Amino acid sequence: MDEPQDRPLWQRLGWMFVIWLASITVLGLVASIIRFWLKA
Repeated sequence: MDEPQDRPLWQRLGWMFVIWLASITVLGLVASIIRFWLKA
């Protein structure tokens, strides 16, 4: 379990960016659904 991080820095930052982008997208989608639901 304590193996060193042998992946390059750009790859780790890329994964963090992908996860951040996915969370922002999901939050926006949920906000749009709630907004549409409240407007109806």
